Amino acid sequence: MKKSGNILIVDDNRGVLTALQLLLRPYFDNITTLSSPVTLPCTLHEDTWQVVLLDMNFTSGINTGNEGLYWLREIKKQYPELPVVLFTAYADIDLAVRGIKEGATDFIVKPWDNGKLVETLLNAAQNTPASEKKKKATAESATAASSMYWGESPVMQQLRMLVEKVAVTDANILITGENGTGKEMLAREIHALSTRRRKEMISVDMGAITESLFESELFGHMKGSFTDAHADRPGKFEVADHSTLFLDEIGNLPYHLQAKLLTAIQRRSIVRVGSNTPVPIDIRLICATNRNLSEMADKGEFREDLLYRINTIHLEIPALRERPEDIIPLAERFITRFCKQYGKSPLRLDNAAREKLMLHPWFGNIRELEHAIEKAVIICDGTFLSAGLFQLQRRNETPEMPVSTLEDMEKQMIRRTLDKCGGNLSAVASQLGITRQTLYNKMKKYGL
Repeated sequence: MKKSGNILIVDDNRGVLTALQLLLRPYFDNITTLSSPVTLPCTLHEDTWQVVLLDMNFTSGINTGNEGLYWLREIKKQYPELPVVLFTAYADIDLAVRGIKEGATDFIVKPWDNGKLVETLLNAAQNTPASEKKKKATAESATAASSMYWGESPVMQQLRMLVEKVAVTDANILITGENGTGKEMLAREIHALSTRRRKEMISVDMGAITESLFESELFGHMKGSFTDAHADRPGKFEVADHSTLFLDEIGNLPYHLQAKLLTAIQRRSIVRVGSNTPVPIDIRLICATNRNLSEMADKGEFREDLLYRINTIHLEIPALRERPEDIIPLAERFITRFCKQYGKSPLRLDNAAREKLMLHPWFGNIRELEHAIEKAVIICDGTFLSAGLFQLQRRNETPEMPVSTLEDMEKQMIRRTLDKCGGNLSAVASQLGITRQTLYNKMKKYGL
């Protein structure tokens, strides 16, 4: 018999709990029991559940059913699709019906009939939207996990071992690495392996948020708090409650805004713009940057106390040129994907193309390789991808292209200044006479 996943049973009668464990053992993979609902929120968060069997009454001598309805509401707040079956005495059937209206899937009357109880719980676990959502979430998690290519290099295998250890914790993680190494993909892998995988990871590009909207985007706002605030709106922290919040390009956050971020992380609560009421938040924080935050902290460009908060675990993704054994396997994965995407017959790299890809320094890392493969697949007319299809350019070979538009001139000027300043965006913005935000937007526009 195929079992129906995990069931959580909450009842203050230990005799009932023991009897149900024996009865349900053949039908569920894991049976967890609680004699008090006090630890219910924490227990729900620790695993993935297919159904909850919840007693309506807990306090001795008080049989109003209000406690059961209260905990039903608490479950539905956190996990609206999770099936909850109510356990109630015959006299409280009216309350059980009220519970159905408030989101319960079904109810079971004590004393119960074994066959009816098993049937009700199995139906709740297997034939509800929550179950379908669970299957979809599991498939999505598997897809997310398989999209992360670890490769065969020792340095990536070491990284994989560390990720598997820390993913199941709630420790804050800082991911560093050059542009194009796959920092967001690694963050999604960590989320997919975590206990928070039931909810979607929320991703925020810190470099793309304007300073004037920083608080509203991250912390939310109340209706009327500023001109365009036509309704209450939760920020990214609230949306990521009980999930993972990924802050990309954290090194681009201006210094004076770093204190506001630090306050939210320390207090584990936020205050919406236009409100004075703290809103508690429960998030797992993952940050990423291609900059050296320790050096920035030494120069007074990044708050040292914020660095300590976000850097509980530091994961460094190596550049692609530092693990050449992964270049061809990655290229072949991209070839397979783009052949399917563009409706092409399977293609293979010829020997000259393999050698050319292996010798290229890939300063744009996996992203550069991906774009190179996509272009080659599109223009290929044969059954092999030849070396001539890959027009790869080394960083120190960047020619001064003839400019025909103002945009071409602007792109070249930004590129030259970036090289001159070693990628220090503050220095580049200062030399060009523009704000960091404008510089960042232009870099994204031109793919720099």
